[in-house]
Amino acid sequence: MHYFALDEQIASQPAAVQAVLQRLASPSKLLDPARPLILVGIGTSYHACRVAAYWVDALSQGKQCARVYSAHEFALSIPVSAEDQVVVVSHRGTKTYPLKALERAHQAGAYTIIVTSEETPPPPSVDLILPTCPGERSSTHTVSYLSALAVLATLVTHYTNATKTSWYSALQRIPEAIEQTLQFPAPVTVAEQLAHCYPILVAGYGIDAITAEEAALKLKEGTYIWAEGFELENVLHGPPAAFHEKLGALCITSALDDGGRMQELYHEVKELGGTAFTCGTQEADLLFAPVEQLLRPFVAIVPLQRLVAEIARICQSNPDTIHIDVEPWKTAMGRVTL
Repeated sequence: MHYFALDEQIASQPAAVQAVLQRLASPSKLLDPARPLILVGIGTSYHACRVAAYWVDALSQGKQCARVYSAHEFALSIPVSAEDQVVVVSHRGTKTYPLKALERAHQAGAYTIIVTSEETPPPPSVDLILPTCPGERSSTHTVSYLSALAVLATLVTHYTNATKTSWYSALQRIPEAIEQTLQFPAPVTVAEQLAHCYPILVAGYGIDAITAEEAALKLKEGTYIWAEGFELENVLHGPPAAFHEKLGALCITSALDDGGRMQELYHEVKELGGTAFTCGTQEADLLFAPVEQLLRPFVAIVPLQRLVAEIARICQSNPDTIHIDVEPWKTAMGRVTL
């Protein structure tokens, strides 16, 4: 069996998240709760920002909010002032638009933080660097996502004054939950069936909808199969017109009442000839450990990351290079400076 750097990065996640939580265990506040918060990222880092914004809204019961922007949009057109606190999330801290976003915020007088690799040299336009983990060897990023979530969870905890809540206690147990999730059998059987599907749909409800989009990105990067992530209700409004017998679907089942919609989606895919699987904490095809509802992004993504590695082995794709090692992708993708 061929192993990828991706496999090692996935396995390293419990220790990486634990290291972040220990490093940021100090009660000092890194953000001012009275000042506006802006979260900026691209791709997987953008998904991490969206999760953090969801946390801010939920933990403050709607009294606080965080604005979330793509680094490209923020760097070019989003208003920013000296009152703002701007957190940029970037795997390696070297990409063009995350750095431009920091520079623009710095020039406006905003307080700037970058959440990035331990190996990133200090950018000139940043007030604080919060490290995640060593740089990943696989371009299908996994551990830098979960360790970034751990950094953001700590920031959000202090921003919303949630240090004495059950959320904070549950956050400290997340490394163990990730480890438990990794102990479930590898999703080989599911991979064998989805490897022949095209495209693959991933659906989630509530905070799981962000996980669905992150999983779809990993599938594209690692398997070269087109995948799309959806919020549950939106996937039922229109997209079924394009369902067919080669469609694959991954349904992230919620611990919350979704009005029976995920079950309806599952059966609709099957009725139209597609292949559907569930991902959840009970009686699911892909299992992850049960955790506090808001913390599900830490564990729900893990079986889906492992699924990418298994499909890649079957399809003989390379999640470590994401297709830039062969032509014509090497030339076409190489023309774009990221």
